[in-house]
Amino acid sequence: MSTRLTPRTVFLLTLPPLLWAGNSIVGRLVHDQLPPVLLNLLRWVLAGAILLPLAGPVFSRAAGMRRYWKQYALLGLLGIGLYNTLQYMALQTSTPINVTLVASGMPVWMMLTGWLFFGVPVSRRQVAGAVLSIAGVLLVLARGEWRHALELRLVAGDLFMILATIAWSLYSWLLTRAREPAALRADWAGFLLAQVAFGVLWSGGFALGEQALGAQPVQWSWTLAAALAYVAAGPGVIAFRCWGAGVQAAGPAIGAFFVNLTPLFTAVLSAAFLGDAPHGYHVAAFALIVGGIVVSARR
Repeated sequence: MSTRLTPRTVFLLTLPPLLWAGNSIVGRLVHDQLPPVLLNLLRWVLAGAILLPLAGPVFSRAAGMRRYWKQYALLGLLGIGLYNTLQYMALQTSTPINVTLVASGMPVWMMLTGWLFFGVPVSRRQVAGAVLSIAGVLLVLARGEWRHALELRLVAGDLFMILATIAWSLYSWLLTRAREPAALRADWAGFLLAQVAFGVLWSGGFALGEQALGAQPVQWSWTLAAALAYVAAGPGVIAFRCWGAGVQAAGPAIGAFFVNLTPLFTAVLSAAFLGDAPHGYHVAAFALIVGGIVVSARR
């Protein structure tokens, strides 16, 4: 693992935030058509179906994956079962701006998780980069006026998003701690499918709980079907593939700064699909976030 950013690594870490931004737009469009936890379950069932033809043999005895089932069960819980479930739950009681603000603390949680549980020291450059990156996200969330940031108040949903961010931080660090043979990790589809298989089990349990509590009925439509196809293939398979490869190349602490590009991509996509025009402060925020990435990555 290295903190040197190559063009390939930058691409791998930039594409997931773009796809995740699209996930938020699509999720907003269908939020009243199915309950949030069920959305997460259906998303990963479809993602598993996409991966199965590419990595079906991963579950055979000869593949050797079964020996490490506890590791994949944990990765599936944190990255597949918990993160998106908690995110969708957060949006039920909190506003998107508050949820994004809480998620913007990802670099801090990444550094704390690495320091507390993985013995990774935190440099002054990383702290400075975190300050710049978070300032850029706050500028977007405050719509160019800092007084708006001071008016924000945390609610129960924001607490869910904090837990989601911690879960994603742990997941990202665990990606760098390979215990299985390198050949198993080299099969990216098999590596992801093993996580998805356990993640679907966790998500299925969460969805059963949601239904038991009286969730809203599903309103099926072609729009919903297209939305499910996108969130499964884009933010699901492609984003996870790129994120895993990018994090293993640059490290979770650096990858966390790229996550903060998501609000900016969301603003651009909102302008394209929802008619919300971008403003000058989006450019300033982009400069701050990229500056944070550059500062944190320098030796």
